[in-house]
Amino acid sequence: MTANIFYDLKGVRLDGVEISMDEFRGKVLLIVNTASRCSFTPQYRELEKLYIEFNPGGFEILGFPCNQFGGQEPGTSEEIRSFCSIDYDVTFPIFSKIDVNGSNAHPIFSYLKHQAKGIFGTESVKWNFTKFLLDRNGAVIGRYSPASPPESLRNEIMHLLRAR
Repeated sequence: MTANIFYDLKGVRLDGVEISMDEFRGKVLLIVNTASRCSFTPQYRELEKLYIEFNPGGFEILGFPCNQFGGQEPGTSEEIRSFCSIDYDVTFPIFSKIDVNGSNAHPIFSYLKHQAKGIFGTESVKWNFTKFLLDRNGAVIGRYSPASPPESLRNEIMHLLRAR
């Protein structure tokens, strides 16, 4: 798949509205599989901080809740929305719960995993809060482990935002 194919993919927001990734064309994207009951869940704070700072310059974060790792995202769309809003004041787009691995993996994550393989060349996502950074053309620039704090991506995000 080429970067242009990324823009043909779609996701469903928590409110049930289907969104084409084409709406994010020309923006730097950080796509994250999230969970509400994970030891990495506090990363929502850093993600929101980056979003507030860089969104005016063309940066978007897209959160995709996933319950495939330890059952750490068991909630409904409304419960996830409420949790993200009340507990972390998240304002970036959160999509409906998906699978990131296996035969039912969402096409967005199938694309991301194929473009940026993990450790030892494997494609599967290993845990919640794996992050994928895309440039303004939809090309996957990097894949970052759950242990990588969002703040550690600051310089790369700034570099991508300056590139036109």
